[in-house]
Amino acid sequence: MNLIAPELSLYIHIPWCVQKCPYCDFNSHALKHDIDEAAYVKELIKDLDSDIKQFDLADRALHSIFIGGGTPSLFSPQAIASLLSQVLARFTHAKDIEITLEANPGTVESEKFAGFAKAGVNRLSIGVQSFESEKLIKLGRIHDSQQALNAASYAKEAGITSFNLDLMHGLPNQSLENALDDLKTAIELKPDHLSWYQLTIEPNTAFHSKPPKLPQDEVLWEIQDQGFKLLAEAGYVQYEISAFSQANKQCQHNLNYWQFGDYLGIGCGAHGKITDTKNQKIFRTVKVKHPKGYLDLDRSHLDHCHVVEASELPFEFMMNRLRLFSSFSLNDYQQRTGLANDTVLPQLLLAEQKGLMDHSKQRWQITSLGHRYLNDLLALFL
Repeated sequence: MNLIAPELSLYIHIPWCVQKCPYCDFNSHALKHDIDEAAYVKELIKDLDSDIKQFDLADRALHSIFIGGGTPSLFSPQAIASLLSQVLARFTHAKDIEITLEANPGTVESEKFAGFAKAGVNRLSIGVQSFESEKLIKLGRIHDSQQALNAASYAKEAGITSFNLDLMHGLPNQSLENALDDLKTAIELKPDHLSWYQLTIEPNTAFHSKPPKLPQDEVLWEIQDQGFKLLAEAGYVQYEISAFSQANKQCQHNLNYWQFGDYLGIGCGAHGKITDTKNQKIFRTVKVKHPKGYLDLDRSHLDHCHVVEASELPFEFMMNRLRLFSSFSLNDYQQRTGLANDTVLPQLLLAEQKGLMDHSKQRWQITSLGHRYLNDLLALFL
Protein backbone atom coordinates (compact mmCIF):
# COMPACT_ATOMS: atom_id res chain seq x y z
CA MET A 1 0.00 0.00 0.00
CA ASN A 2 1.23 3.51 -0.82
CA LEU A 3 0.83 6.62 1.25
CA ILE A 4 -1.21 9.34 -0.45
CA ALA A 5 -0.57 12.93 0.61
CA PRO A 6 -3.59 14.26 2.52
CA GLU A 7 -4.64 17.88 2.80
CA LEU A 8 -2.04 20.20 4.34
CA SER A 9 -2.83 22.69 7.10
CA LEU A 10 -0.67 25.18 8.96
CA TYR A 11 -0.64 25.79 12.71
CA ILE A 12 1.08 28.97 13.96
CA HIS A 13 1.85 29.26 17.67
CA ILE A 14 2.05 32.60 19.46
CA PRO A 15 3.08 31.68 23.01
CA TRP A 16 2.47 34.81 25.10
CA CYS A 17 -0.42 35.45 27.51
CA VAL A 18 -1.10 38.30 29.91
CA GLN A 19 -0.91 35.68 32.67
CA LYS A 20 -0.84 31.88 32.93
CA CYS A 21 -4.21 30.30 33.76
CA PRO A 22 -4.07 27.72 36.60
CA TYR A 23 -5.64 24.94 34.45
CA CYS A 24 -3.52 25.52 31.33
CA ASP A 25 -0.91 22.97 30.27
CA PHE A 26 -0.30 24.49 26.84
CA ASN A 27 3.04 26.03 25.89
CA SER A 28 2.24 29.56 27.01
CA HIS A 29 4.32 32.16 28.79
CA ALA A 30 3.21 35.10 30.94
CA LEU A 31 4.02 38.42 29.29
CA LYS A 32 6.84 40.16 31.16
CA HIS A 33 7.79 42.80 28.59
CA ASP A 34 6.67 44.22 25.26
CA ILE A 35 6.68 41.71 22.41
CA ASP A 36 8.90 42.44 19.41
CA GLU A 37 6.20 41.39 16.96
CA ALA A 38 8.29 42.00 13.85
CA ALA A 39 11.13 39.82 15.16
CA TYR A 40 8.78 36.95 15.99
CA VAL A 41 6.99 37.15 12.63
CA LYS A 42 10.38 37.10 10.91
CA GLU A 43 11.34 33.93 12.77
CA LEU A 44 7.98 32.30 11.99
CA ILE A 45 8.56 32.81 8.28
CA LYS A 46 12.12 31.49 8.52
CA ASP A 47 10.71 28.46 10.36
CA LEU A 48 8.09 27.95 7.65
CA ASP A 49 10.61 28.26 4.81
CA SER A 50 12.82 25.68 6.49
CA ASP A 51 9.95 23.19 6.72
CA ILE A 52 8.90 23.82 3.11
CA LYS A 53 12.45 23.08 1.95
CA GLN A 54 13.08 20.09 4.24
CA PHE A 55 9.83 18.33 3.33
CA ASP A 56 9.60 19.48 -0.30
CA LEU A 57 6.23 21.19 0.15
CA ALA A 58 6.46 23.91 -2.50
CA ASP A 59 3.83 22.22 -4.66
CA ARG A 60 1.41 21.31 -1.86
CA ALA A 61 -1.77 23.38 -1.60
CA LEU A 62 -2.64 24.86 1.78
CA HIS A 63 -5.99 23.77 3.22
CA SER A 64 -6.33 25.95 6.36
CA ILE A 65 -4.46 28.15 8.84
CA PHE A 66 -4.93 28.25 12.61
CA ILE A 67 -3.16 30.86 14.77
CA GLY A 68 -3.22 29.61 18.35
CA GLY A 69 -1.49 30.18 21.64
CA GLY A 70 -1.04 31.56 24.13
CA THR A 71 -3.12 34.59 23.18
CA PRO A 72 -2.63 35.53 19.51
CA SER A 73 -5.00 38.47 19.91
CA LEU A 74 -2.23 40.20 21.88
CA PHE A 75 -0.59 40.81 18.51
CA SER A 76 -1.55 43.85 16.49
CA PRO A 77 -3.66 43.47 13.33
CA GLN A 78 -0.67 44.86 11.41
CA ALA A 79 1.58 42.02 12.62
CA ILE A 80 -1.07 39.42 11.77
CA ALA A 81 -1.53 40.98 8.32
CA SER A 82 2.23 40.83 7.67
CA LEU A 83 2.37 37.21 8.83
CA LEU A 84 -0.58 36.04 6.74
CA SER A 85 0.48 37.84 3.56
CA GLN A 86 3.89 36.15 3.70
CA VAL A 87 2.42 32.72 4.48
CA LEU A 88 -0.18 32.83 1.71
CA ALA A 89 2.41 33.97 -0.84
CA ARG A 90 4.21 30.66 -0.35
CA PHE A 91 1.30 28.33 -1.17
CA THR A 92 -1.50 27.80 -3.60
CA HIS A 93 -4.78 27.96 -1.70
CA ALA A 94 -8.50 28.52 -2.09
CA LYS A 95 -9.63 32.14 -2.17
CA ASP A 96 -11.79 31.52 0.89
CA ILE A 97 -9.24 29.43 2.79
CA GLU A 98 -10.26 29.10 6.45
CA ILE A 99 -8.01 31.29 8.63
CA THR A 100 -8.71 31.06 12.37
CA LEU A 101 -7.27 33.23 15.13
CA GLU A 102 -7.72 32.52 18.83
CA ALA A 103 -8.79 35.54 20.86
CA ASN A 104 -9.11 36.31 24.56
CA PRO A 105 -12.05 38.64 25.36
CA GLY A 106 -9.75 40.57 27.70
CA THR A 107 -7.31 41.51 24.93
CA VAL A 108 -9.64 42.76 22.20
CA GLU A 109 -11.85 45.63 21.26
CA SER A 110 -14.06 46.18 18.23
CA GLU A 111 -11.35 47.99 16.25
CA LYS A 112 -8.91 45.14 16.76
CA PHE A 113 -11.37 42.54 15.51
CA ALA A 114 -12.03 44.67 12.45
CA GLY A 115 -8.27 44.85 11.91
CA PHE A 116 -7.94 41.08 12.13
CA ALA A 117 -10.72 40.69 9.56
CA LYS A 118 -8.96 43.13 7.22
CA ALA A 119 -5.73 41.16 7.70
CA GLY A 120 -7.44 38.07 6.28
CA VAL A 121 -8.75 36.30 9.39
CA ASN A 122 -12.22 34.93 8.59
CA ARG A 123 -12.80 32.80 11.68
CA LEU A 124 -12.30 33.62 15.35
CA SER A 125 -12.13 31.23 18.29
CA ILE A 126 -13.00 33.22 21.39
CA GLY A 127 -11.84 31.80 24.73
CA VAL A 128 -14.86 32.69 26.87
CA GLN A 129 -14.67 29.65 29.25
CA SER A 130 -17.58 31.01 31.34
CA PHE A 131 -20.00 33.94 31.47
CA GLU A 132 -19.99 34.05 35.28
CA SER A 133 -17.45 36.52 36.67
CA GLU A 134 -16.87 34.52 39.86
CA LYS A 135 -15.96 31.44 37.84
CA LEU A 136 -13.69 33.46 35.55
CA ILE A 137 -11.74 34.72 38.56
CA LYS A 138 -11.25 31.15 39.82
CA LEU A 139 -10.05 30.14 36.36
CA GLY A 140 -7.49 32.96 36.36
CA ARG A 141 -9.05 34.63 33.33
CA ILE A 142 -8.35 38.33 32.79
CA HIS A 143 -11.81 39.15 31.35
CA ASP A 144 -15.18 39.52 33.03
CA SER A 145 -18.63 38.39 31.93
CA GLN A 146 -19.43 41.63 30.10
CA GLN A 147 -16.21 41.47 28.09
CA ALA A 148 -17.09 37.89 27.14
CA LEU A 149 -20.47 39.07 25.85
CA ASN A 150 -18.89 42.03 24.04
CA ALA A 151 -16.36 39.85 22.22
CA ALA A 152 -19.09 37.91 20.44
CA SER A 153 -20.75 41.16 19.35
CA TYR A 154 -17.44 42.58 18.15
CA ALA A 155 -16.86 39.51 15.98
CA LYS A 156 -20.20 39.99 14.23
CA GLU A 157 -19.70 43.74 13.79
CA ALA A 158 -16.21 43.21 12.35
CA GLY A 159 -17.57 41.11 9.51
CA ILE A 160 -15.90 37.89 10.64
CA THR A 161 -17.74 35.20 8.69
CA SER A 162 -17.51 32.52 11.36
CA PHE A 163 -16.77 32.38 15.07
CA ASN A 164 -16.39 29.77 17.76
CA LEU A 165 -17.01 30.18 21.48
CA ASP A 166 -14.79 28.10 23.74
CA LEU A 167 -16.74 27.15 26.87
CA MET A 168 -15.92 24.90 29.84
CA HIS A 169 -18.17 23.03 32.24
CA GLY A 170 -17.46 21.13 35.45
CA LEU A 171 -15.83 24.25 36.91
CA PRO A 172 -14.92 24.66 40.61
CA ASN A 173 -18.11 24.61 42.72
CA GLN A 174 -20.25 24.75 39.58
CA SER A 175 -23.82 23.55 39.89
CA LEU A 176 -25.94 21.99 37.15
CA GLU A 177 -27.91 25.23 36.90
CA ASN A 178 -24.71 27.35 36.60
CA ALA A 179 -23.32 25.17 33.82
CA LEU A 180 -26.54 25.15 31.82
CA ASP A 181 -26.98 28.94 32.24
CA ASP A 182 -23.49 29.39 30.76
CA LEU A 183 -24.38 27.18 27.82
CA LYS A 184 -27.72 28.94 27.26
CA THR A 185 -25.94 32.31 27.21
CA ALA A 186 -23.47 31.02 24.63
CA ILE A 187 -26.28 29.67 22.45
CA GLU A 188 -28.12 33.01 22.62
CA LEU A 189 -25.06 34.70 21.08
CA LYS A 190 -25.58 32.51 17.99
CA PRO A 191 -22.03 31.36 17.25
CA ASP A 192 -21.93 28.95 14.34
CA HIS A 193 -19.50 26.77 16.32
CA LEU A 194 -19.18 25.85 19.99
CA SER A 195 -16.36 24.03 21.73
CA TRP A 196 -17.96 22.79 24.96
CA TYR A 197 -15.89 20.53 27.18
CA GLN A 198 -15.25 19.53 30.77
CA LEU A 199 -12.44 21.10 32.80
CA THR A 200 -9.77 18.50 33.51
CA ILE A 201 -6.87 18.83 35.93
CA GLU A 202 -3.63 18.35 34.02
CA PRO A 203 -0.11 17.67 35.38
CA ASN A 204 2.29 20.62 35.65
CA THR A 205 -0.50 23.14 36.27
CA ALA A 206 -1.35 25.25 39.32
CA PHE A 207 -4.65 23.38 39.68
CA HIS A 208 -2.73 20.09 39.84
CA SER A 209 -0.63 21.26 42.78
CA LYS A 210 -3.64 22.81 44.54
CA PRO A 211 -6.75 21.07 43.16
CA PRO A 212 -10.00 23.02 43.37
CA LYS A 213 -13.27 21.40 44.45
CA LEU A 214 -14.94 20.13 41.29
CA PRO A 215 -18.52 18.85 40.87
CA GLN A 216 -19.30 15.22 41.71
CA ASP A 217 -19.45 12.68 38.87
CA GLU A 218 -23.25 12.47 38.94
CA VAL A 219 -23.49 16.26 38.51
CA LEU A 220 -20.96 16.17 35.66
CA TRP A 221 -22.97 13.45 33.94
CA GLU A 222 -26.20 15.44 34.29
CA ILE A 223 -24.52 18.61 32.95
CA GLN A 224 -23.34 16.72 29.89
CA ASP A 225 -26.66 14.94 29.30
CA GLN A 226 -28.81 18.08 29.57
CA GLY A 227 -26.25 20.20 27.74
CA PHE A 228 -26.27 17.87 24.75
CA LYS A 229 -30.05 18.21 24.58
CA LEU A 230 -29.88 22.02 24.69
CA LEU A 231 -27.33 22.09 21.89
CA ALA A 232 -29.33 19.71 19.70
CA GLU A 233 -32.52 21.74 20.22
CA ALA A 234 -30.62 24.86 19.12
CA GLY A 235 -29.50 23.19 15.89
CA TYR A 236 -25.94 22.31 16.88
CA VAL A 237 -24.64 18.96 15.67
CA GLN A 238 -21.90 17.20 17.62
CA TYR A 239 -19.31 16.19 15.04
CA GLU A 240 -16.37 15.67 17.42
CA ILE A 241 -16.03 14.83 21.12
CA SER A 242 -16.12 18.47 22.25
CA ALA A 243 -17.14 20.31 19.06
CA PHE A 244 -20.64 21.34 17.96
CA SER A 245 -21.56 23.30 14.87
CA GLN A 246 -24.42 24.58 12.80
CA ALA A 247 -24.82 23.01 9.35
CA ASN A 248 -21.62 23.13 7.28
CA LYS A 249 -19.79 25.19 9.89
CA GLN A 250 -17.37 22.59 11.22
CA CYS A 251 -13.83 23.80 11.83
CA GLN A 252 -12.03 22.64 8.68
CA HIS A 253 -8.62 22.93 10.32
CA ASN A 254 -9.50 20.64 13.21
CA LEU A 255 -11.30 18.22 10.89
CA ASN A 256 -8.04 17.81 9.01
CA TYR A 257 -6.28 16.95 12.30
CA TRP A 258 -8.84 14.31 13.26
CA GLN A 259 -8.89 12.81 9.78
CA PHE A 260 -5.14 12.23 10.14
CA GLY A 261 -4.28 14.94 7.64
CA ASP A 262 -0.96 16.76 7.43
CA TYR A 263 -0.09 19.95 9.22
CA LEU A 264 2.96 22.12 9.56
CA GLY A 265 3.58 23.53 13.02
CA ILE A 266 5.60 26.73 13.28
CA GLY A 267 6.34 28.83 16.35
CA CYS A 268 7.45 28.02 19.91
CA GLY A 269 6.81 24.38 20.76
CA ALA A 270 4.56 23.79 17.73
CA HIS A 271 4.02 20.20 16.60
CA GLY A 272 3.69 19.05 13.00
CA LYS A 273 2.87 15.91 11.01
CA ILE A 274 4.02 15.59 7.41
CA THR A 275 3.56 12.78 4.89
CA ASP A 276 6.54 12.20 2.60
CA THR A 277 5.09 10.25 -0.32
CA LYS A 278 8.43 10.08 -2.14
CA ASN A 279 10.07 8.14 0.67
CA GLN A 280 6.82 6.66 2.01
CA LYS A 281 7.32 8.01 5.52
CA ILE A 282 5.35 10.06 8.02
CA PHE A 283 7.32 12.59 10.06
CA ARG A 284 6.46 14.33 13.31
CA THR A 285 8.19 17.59 14.18
CA VAL A 286 8.52 19.63 17.38
CA LYS A 287 9.87 23.18 17.44
CA VAL A 288 11.98 24.82 20.16
CA LYS A 289 9.66 25.38 23.11
CA HIS A 290 10.83 28.55 24.86
CA PRO A 291 10.62 31.97 23.13
CA LYS A 292 14.20 32.82 24.10
CA GLY A 293 15.53 29.70 22.39
CA TYR A 294 13.21 30.07 19.41
CA LEU A 295 14.39 33.63 18.83
CA ASP A 296 18.06 32.64 19.16
CA LEU A 297 19.49 33.44 15.75
CA ASP A 298 22.25 30.85 16.13
CA ARG A 299 19.86 27.96 16.73
CA SER A 300 17.56 25.95 14.48
CA HIS A 301 13.83 26.26 15.12
CA LEU A 302 13.46 22.50 14.79
CA ASP A 303 13.99 20.80 18.13
CA HIS A 304 13.00 17.26 17.17
CA CYS A 305 11.96 15.30 14.09
CA HIS A 306 11.23 11.59 13.93
CA VAL A 307 9.66 9.03 11.62
CA VAL A 308 6.44 7.48 12.88
CA GLU A 309 7.02 3.73 12.90
CA ALA A 310 4.55 1.44 11.12
CA SER A 311 3.76 -0.24 14.44
CA GLU A 312 2.59 3.11 15.85
CA LEU A 313 0.35 4.11 12.96
CA PRO A 314 -2.80 2.06 13.75
CA PHE A 315 -3.05 3.67 17.19
CA GLU A 316 -2.15 7.16 15.91
CA PHE A 317 -4.77 6.98 13.15
CA MET A 318 -7.48 5.75 15.50
CA MET A 319 -6.55 8.16 18.30
CA ASN A 320 -7.36 10.99 15.90
CA ARG A 321 -10.12 9.53 13.74
CA LEU A 322 -12.25 8.17 16.57
CA ARG A 323 -12.74 11.65 18.00
CA LEU A 324 -15.10 12.24 15.07
CA PHE A 325 -18.69 11.05 14.93
CA SER A 326 -18.59 10.43 11.17
CA SER A 327 -17.74 7.06 9.64
CA PHE A 328 -14.56 6.10 7.80
CA SER A 329 -13.51 3.38 5.39
CA LEU A 330 -10.52 1.09 5.43
CA ASN A 331 -9.49 2.81 2.22
CA ASP A 332 -9.13 6.01 4.27
CA TYR A 333 -6.92 4.09 6.67
CA GLN A 334 -4.76 2.68 3.86
CA GLN A 335 -4.21 6.07 2.21
CA ARG A 336 -3.33 7.87 5.45
CA THR A 337 -1.06 5.17 6.92
CA GLY A 338 0.21 3.20 3.91
CA LEU A 339 -0.70 -0.01 5.77
CA ALA A 340 -2.78 -2.99 4.69
CA ASN A 341 -6.26 -3.63 6.09
CA ASP A 342 -5.12 -6.64 8.10
CA THR A 343 -3.06 -4.37 10.37
CA VAL A 344 -6.25 -3.00 11.86
CA LEU A 345 -9.22 -5.17 10.82
CA PRO A 346 -8.92 -7.78 13.64
CA GLN A 347 -8.99 -4.99 16.24
CA LEU A 348 -12.01 -3.37 14.58
CA LEU A 349 -13.88 -6.67 14.57
CA LEU A 350 -13.06 -7.19 18.25
CA ALA A 351 -14.27 -3.66 19.00
CA GLU A 352 -17.49 -4.45 17.14
CA GLN A 353 -17.99 -7.58 19.28
CA LYS A 354 -17.66 -5.39 22.38
CA GLY A 355 -20.22 -2.91 21.05
CA LEU A 356 -17.63 -0.15 20.71
CA MET A 357 -17.63 0.04 16.89
CA ASP A 358 -20.16 -0.67 14.17
CA HIS A 359 -19.86 -1.03 10.44
CA SER A 360 -22.15 -0.96 7.43
CA LYS A 361 -21.44 -0.90 3.70
CA GLN A 362 -17.69 -1.07 4.33
CA ARG A 363 -17.72 2.01 6.58
CA TRP A 364 -16.80 1.95 10.25
CA GLN A 365 -18.20 4.18 12.96
CA ILE A 366 -17.68 4.49 16.68
CA THR A 367 -20.78 3.79 18.81
CA SER A 368 -22.04 5.85 21.75
CA LEU A 369 -20.61 3.14 24.01
CA GLY A 370 -17.29 3.50 22.19
CA HIS A 371 -17.22 7.23 22.91
CA ARG A 372 -18.02 6.58 26.55
CA TYR A 373 -15.17 4.09 26.84
CA LEU A 374 -12.85 5.66 24.30
CA ASN A 375 -9.66 4.86 26.21
CA ASP A 376 -10.58 1.17 26.34
CA LEU A 377 -11.35 1.23 22.63
CA LEU A 378 -8.05 2.89 21.74
CA ALA A 379 -6.14 0.38 23.85
CA LEU A 380 -7.15 -2.32 21.34
CA PHE A 381 -4.94 -0.65 18.73
CA LEU A 382 -1.77 -0.41 20.79
